[in-house]
Amino acid sequence: MRRHPALLVAVVLSAACSSGGAPATTARTSTPGVYDGYSTAEYDGYVRTSQYLTMPDGTRLAADILRPSKGGVVHADKLPVVWTHHRYNRAFFRGDTLVDYAAGFGRGIDRLLYHGYVIAAVDTRGGGASFGNQQGFFMPSEAEDAYEITEWLASQPWSTGNIGMTGRSYLGITQLFAASKAPPHLKAIFPEMYVFEWYPMIYPGGVYRDDFFTNWQFLTHNLDNAKTFTWGPAMRFGGVAPVDGPQGMAQRDSAIAEHAVSRNMFEMWGGVPYRNSTDKASGKQIHLERGPATYLDQINKSGIPVYGLVGWYDAFPRDAFLWFKNLKVTQKLIVGPWFHGQTDGFDLGAERHRWFDHWLKGVDNGIEREPALRYFVIDAPAATAWRTATTWPLPEAVATDFYFREGKAGSAGSFNDGRLLKVVPQDAEASDARVIDTTATLGPGNRWANTYGGAVGYPDLAANDAKGFTWTTAPLDSPVEVIGHPIVRLWVTSSVNDVDAMVYLEDVDSTGKSIYVTEGVLRASHRKLGQPPFDNFGLPWTRSFEEDVAPLPKEPTELVFDLHPTAKRFGAGHRIRVTLQGADRHSHLAVYPKVPPRVSVYRDASRPSRIVLPIVPIP
Repeated sequence: MRRHPALLVAVVLSAACSSGGAPATTARTSTPGVYDGYSTAEYDGYVRTSQYLTMPDGTRLAADILRPSKGGVVHADKLPVVWTHHRYNRAFFRGDTLVDYAAGFGRGIDRLLYHGYVIAAVDTRGGGASFGNQQGFFMPSEAEDAYEITEWLASQPWSTGNIGMTGRSYLGITQLFAASKAPPHLKAIFPEMYVFEWYPMIYPGGVYRDDFFTNWQFLTHNLDNAKTFTWGPAMRFGGVAPVDGPQGMAQRDSAIAEHAVSRNMFEMWGGVPYRNSTDKASGKQIHLERGPATYLDQINKSGIPVYGLVGWYDAFPRDAFLWFKNLKVTQKLIVGPWFHGQTDGFDLGAERHRWFDHWLKGVDNGIEREPALRYFVIDAPAATAWRTATTWPLPEAVATDFYFREGKAGSAGSFNDGRLLKVVPQDAEASDARVIDTTATLGPGNRWANTYGGAVGYPDLAANDAKGFTWTTAPLDSPVEVIGHPIVRLWVTSSVNDVDAMVYLEDVDSTGKSIYVTEGVLRASHRKLGQPPFDNFGLPWTRSFEEDVAPLPKEPTELVFDLHPTAKRFGAGHRIRVTLQGADRHSHLAVYPKVPPRVSVYRDASRPSRIVLPIVPIP
C-alpha cells in the first residue's frame, strides 16, 4: 500500500533512532498510521474455529474465533479480543478456498492477531450462516445480540475480558448500536465509514436513493441465500461457510431457509418517504428506530471511546463529523482522500493496533494526547496536506458568498457560462432558465455506488456540466482552500410544483477539465427548515416530516441546503464551478412528468442565488 509522503517522516525518524547496532524493535514510534517498537509480533499465524452462539431468544448466530498461534501452536495466555458484527458473511468460499475475516475484508486485521489479540467475527441474525431473518437492517435485536456476544467473548478462558470492536460500513454502524447497550466489557470501538442518521442517506433532501437499494438488495439477498455469484471485479462468492462439525453444512442450510422470509429492503425503505413515516409491517417510525443518532444519549452515557475513520469521497463524511460534534466520550476522527473502500496512503492496521493497545492493553503510546481530529486537504502540497484540529467546523473558516451572475456575454438565459462572483448583484431582475435534462449523471463511479461495491472515480464532468446550469469563477490568482460545509441558497421557480435541485462543487483546471469536489441535493417540496434534535453545526436542516412537505409555489422560492463537507485546495489558475442539475441517473430516482420541467434560477438583488464557501487562510 502506498503511503503518503507526510506519513513517512516518522518511519525515517524510527530508522535513525535504531542505528548504531541497536535492534530495530528498541525504536518506539507512535504517530498516526505508524506504530513500531511498543510490542513484538510474537505469533506467526492463527487457528480458526467456528460455532453457534445462542441468544436469549433462542436464535443461533454463527461465530468465527481466530486465535493467534506460533508454529501452529495456539496461544496459552489470556488475550484481549477485537470482534466485528458482520453483515456480509464472516467467512465464505471462493472456489474451494475458505476466506475468513482476516483473509477477506479484515484490512490488516492480521497485525492484531500476530501482536497478541483474539479476533472474532459473527454473522448478524438473518445473514450468513446465522439463523433468523432480516426485517430491515439494524433491527433492535441486533444491538441486543451485540451485548450478548461481547459479554460471551469476555467470559471465555482465553480472554482477558477486555473487548473492542472494529469494521467498516455496516460493520462500523453495528459498533455504535453495541455501544448504546453499554456492555460492561466493551472498552473501545473503531468504526469506519459509518452513518449518523439514516434518512439523509436513504432520502437525501427527500429523494429516494433507489440505485443504492436496488444494488444492495441484490447483493445481500444473494449473500443471505448462499448463492454462487460474482460482484464487481474482485468479489467471487461461492457460498457462506458453515460452522465446524459434521452437522455444520446442514445447520447452515437450515439457517438459510429461515432467511427466506427476510424483507425486500428496496420495497421496505421505498415505503417510508418521510422522516416520520411509519413502517406498515412493524408500526414503527423506522428511520428513527433504526438510526444510530436516536441512541446518542445512551452512547454518550456508555463512556466507550470511539475512533472514527472516513473519507471525503465516502458516503458518510457529514455523518462522521456529526458524531464528532455530538459525542461526549473520548474520541478521535481521521478523514482522508478516500472512497468507501479505501485507506490509501495510511496504514490502517497500524492505527487500529495503536488504538487497541492503549484501551485493551493499557499501553501508554500517546494516542490519547494527540489532537482529536486529523484530516487531509485534497490537492494541497504533500508537506501540509495532513492537518490536525481540536474542533469542527474550523474556527478560522470564513463563510464567503459567491453569487450566481450573468454569463460572459451578459445575455439572458446564459445558463451554461454563468459567472461566480463575490460581488453582490444589483440587478432589479435577472434569471436563467432551461428545461431539465434527465440524462444528466456523474457516472457509475460515484460515492454512492461505491458503498455497495461499485466503481470508484468520477469522470471529467465538463460534458455533464453542459446539461445543466453552471456558474464559474475567473482563474484564481492564488490558491484557495475550502474546508468545511458549503451551503447553497437557490431561488427558483418551475413549470411543475416540485423539482430536484442537485448542486455540485467542481474544480476546473487549466485544460478545462471539470473535477468533482462535493455535492448536495434537495427536493423543493422538502424545503421547510426545522431544528434538529442534535448539534448540526448551525447548518440548514430539513425535518422532512410528512406534514412539512409542500408544493413549490409559482413565485420565486428560496431553497437552502448544505453540501457534503470537503477539504479542498483550488490551485492558482484553476476555477471554482457550481453546477445545478435536476437529475442524476446513477445516484437518485427523480420523479418527473412525461415532459421534463422548465426551471428558472434567479440571481438579482432581491433573490441572490449563491453558494457560501468556508474559506480558510493558506498555511
